Amino acid sequence: MRTIEICAGAGGQAIGLHMAGAEHVVLVENDRHACETLENNNRTHKLNWGEVICGDLEEFVEKQAESYRGQIDLVAGGVPCPPFSKAGKQLGGDDERDLFPAALKLVEIVRPTAVMLENVPGLLEPKFAAYRKELKARLLSLGYESEWAELQASDFGVSQLRPRAVLVALPKQYFPLFEWPEHSKEKPKSVGETLLDLMESKGWEGAANWASLANDVAPTIVGGSKKHGGPDLGPTRAKRKWHSMHVNGHRIGKNDEVPDKSFRGVLSKDGTIREGHENMPLLTLRMVARLQGFPDYWEFAGSKTHAYRQIGNAFPPPVAEAVGRQIKSVLSKINVDTDYFVEAAE
Repeated sequence: MRTIEICAGAGGQAIGLHMAGAEHVVLVENDRHACETLENNNRTHKLNWGEVICGDLEEFVEKQAESYRGQIDLVAGGVPCPPFSKAGKQLGGDDERDLFPAALKLVEIVRPTAVMLENVPGLLEPKFAAYRKELKARLLSLGYESEWAELQASDFGVSQLRPRAVLVALPKQYFPLFEWPEHSKEKPKSVGETLLDLMESKGWEGAANWASLANDVAPTIVGGSKKHGGPDLGPTRAKRKWHSMHVNGHRIGKNDEVPDKSFRGVLSKDGTIREGHENMPLLTLRMVARLQGFPDYWEFAGSKTHAYRQIGNAFPPPVAEAVGRQIKSVLSKINVDTDYFVEAAE
């Protein structure tokens, strides 16, 4: 399953698709820190991914896409979310950051067998019904049937409530073969269960007690805007949820800021809970990455702020893997020759 990965970020979707059997031919990303993350991990872990193109997607489509025509099974990516996010103005297609047109132009030029694009669930709201209809009509004009679904990360083993809107498109004659992945039958681990080994790694004696109190999955982790703000665990409502699990949500710790033997913690000796976020442990970058579904070996380039932004904006790898396996299953059933599809669709 040869892929072009667009808006690749730190590689959340790319990791998941890799686990599903994808061979990444090229990855396109415009953030230099994320590009460095992709390049470093590809080299260190010998993933055999293709070239990382660190630049503008529209420029890539205009100048380089034609060279991949008829060679790609899947075009995948997470186009920018701000045009559709409830945290923004929700300008949709009127937002200059909207890259769905560039993604569809890439599909038109490359003619992959399948398409997979993800975004925030706000895109599935009624106010964007006309926009979704337009995208669906455009894909249909190119020979693809498509469908949106809202997938919840916690349904696929991720210790986080993170709903995402996912679009899958296939040649219209083959789309009936596609089925959305089934939810995991196992309940996702809580924040405490997921992070206990990291929390106790420097000898904090209260780690197990803390884990018993952090007995729910995480709220949606957000990366924050490039224009303002440092790394923290989101808006006020999210911070309240973190505090209810006895996590200090006011900032993110560096990977060495793990509670040690001197840390007092949330429980006093008589078993009562100490109030105040200063008694709650911070989450480190590694902890947040694990809650996002990244493997522990994945390293993030740049400062703490740059690294956290990459983590917080990622598509959880286990969700991408689940969808990728369903797409690959269809491809294996139909055994589509991509050159044939290019000719048939023209």
